[in-house]
Amino acid sequence: MMYDAQTGFPLGEPEALPLLAEEQLPSPEELQHALDAMILSASGWRKVFAVSGEEEDATAEIGPANKVISALIAQVFADYIIGRCGSGCRVALGLDARPTGTQIGDIIARVLAGRGIQVDYLFITAAPEIMAYARQLDGFVYVSASHNPMGHNGIKFGLNDGGVLPGSETAQLTAAFTSLCRQSDAAQLAVSLVAACSTPAIQSIFQQSAACKARAVASYRDFTRLVVAGTQDPQRQQAFFDAVRNSTKPHPLTVVCDMNGSARCLSIDRDFLPECGLGFAAINQEPRQIVHAIIPEPENLVHCAAFMEREKPHNPAITLGYMPDCDGDRGNIVYWDQSSGSSQVLQAQEVFALSVLAELAYLDYRTELEGSTDVRPGISVNDPTSLRIDHIAAAFGATVFRAEVGEANVVNLAREARSQGYTVPILGEGSNGGNITHPAAVRDPINTIFALVKLLSIRDTILADGSLQLGLFHRWCRKSGQESAYQEDFTLADIIATLPPFTTTGVSEDRALLHIKATDHGQLKSRFQKEFEASWAQKKDTLLKEYGIASYEAICNNGTKETRNLTDYSLSGKGGLKILFKDQQGSPCGYIWMRGSGTEPVFRILCDVRGSNKEMEADLLAWETQLLAAADC
Repeated sequence: MMYDAQTGFPLGEPEALPLLAEEQLPSPEELQHALDAMILSASGWRKVFAVSGEEEDATAEIGPANKVISALIAQVFADYIIGRCGSGCRVALGLDARPTGTQIGDIIARVLAGRGIQVDYLFITAAPEIMAYARQLDGFVYVSASHNPMGHNGIKFGLNDGGVLPGSETAQLTAAFTSLCRQSDAAQLAVSLVAACSTPAIQSIFQQSAACKARAVASYRDFTRLVVAGTQDPQRQQAFFDAVRNSTKPHPLTVVCDMNGSARCLSIDRDFLPECGLGFAAINQEPRQIVHAIIPEPENLVHCAAFMEREKPHNPAITLGYMPDCDGDRGNIVYWDQSSGSSQVLQAQEVFALSVLAELAYLDYRTELEGSTDVRPGISVNDPTSLRIDHIAAAFGATVFRAEVGEANVVNLAREARSQGYTVPILGEGSNGGNITHPAAVRDPINTIFALVKLLSIRDTILADGSLQLGLFHRWCRKSGQESAYQEDFTLADIIATLPPFTTTGVSEDRALLHIKATDHGQLKSRFQKEFEASWAQKKDTLLKEYGIASYEAICNNGTKETRNLTDYSLSGKGGLKILFKDQQGSPCGYIWMRGSGTEPVFRILCDVRGSNKEMEADLLAWETQLLAAADC
């Protein structure tokens, strides 16, 4: 057995093949059953890999059927990457912190190497880390189920553009994979694929793993400096970080993290943040020490909040906290509220709103410093991102582009916007929190933290000519017509108080998750249209009187395409469907939204309304739920 130098976890046993013809291989029926349990979407392929089939099982064993599936996944990607980049191409392979990743990674490494591909095996690595490192290679394979429970695992593929493959490319791989799994000799093929890698070859991959991981961490650190500073110029980068350090001397700022055993335990966080002049403290920082649910939603951020409250008396500088998910690409935020003397958990939509505010203000700040006049700002978001974003964007003259749910969709829509001449400094899925700061193409909690650090540290400055250079928060207050809200000794709570008020359903709330019988979502939405239109005719006067809703517009989002004024709801298919409500002036005042999850067996719904109006949000969401129940026949 060979072991990872950093963690002591087993990598694999080079001389012992992880899949043998002599063992009990799955029958075609058993393999089909395993395939049927798999969710194959543009956001990644996922299933319960734990041999028990239990989604909370922390075992490392995946069983024969999942071993075969792992080998066939690698074969399909090998065909794809060799077809694009030629034989002898080089890819990064990494895992999140789930124990099942070890066996999956061992098998994938062998199959890729057996096809002549050079494999840089990073073992446990955060998603933003492997994607940053892969920019200098030909592509990557990442073994992860993101925020899903421990027993799940999955696969994400990418090239060297810093993100996952777009849906069109993933669809090709999905078709090839399902076809391969249905071959009568699929299990025997998997055995031969694993055996094609020689013992010295896999031994070399394991031996070089520590060096590959070190290179990945260094690449990620350098790339993060570029992303956070917003410039490739080393001198300008240094000037930015010097400014942050100078600002945190009179205003010390410590960040805490509940790593929850995630892949970020082995990434740059504990070194990078202090290097930038910030304090840092963490809990649950041993990889695979997953002590509570993985999804970084408010119900799980309470552990970070409690840690902040315990430590605040000993470290008054504690200001921000975060908790990543298992692959470390998503981290939502806790902050210290001085007025209440307690830690507060931010909703995912609020985290994204603050990040957008920060990056648009920072773009405006840099544009003014550089004297640019031709910048057309824009942001790319998913369709259930709160309308709050439109108000923030309007203050900075930015255009909002909306895509279907899925990180790849948002990233590709941003690329389309840039090709049209827009500057898109930030993008992301507001419904899930976190943000993607250009030129990154994946969410990253470090970038989210630094968006907030920018707001807190880039303050008003008197320039050499005596003029006033507005800081980011002051800039936002002025542009949004809230000049009176600005004060020199502001805190994050003061910034949050200036956000446009909206009430939005949380994506992890029980109310937001429906179990729908219908498998054809296009037909379901067609039946929903009939129910909605009939109900609207009955309720419209009440809606106008109680909530100021005068009209509506149906919108669907499929991939990067948005269709407005939809007359046939079935055209949204498996994409997102939104009913946008408008007031008597024709301004959007809220919406209801729906879409079947691509990575979980649930149907998601959401409501977003203008103002602090929980009653309106609850009533509209309950109405949507009732209509969907009637349509699900």
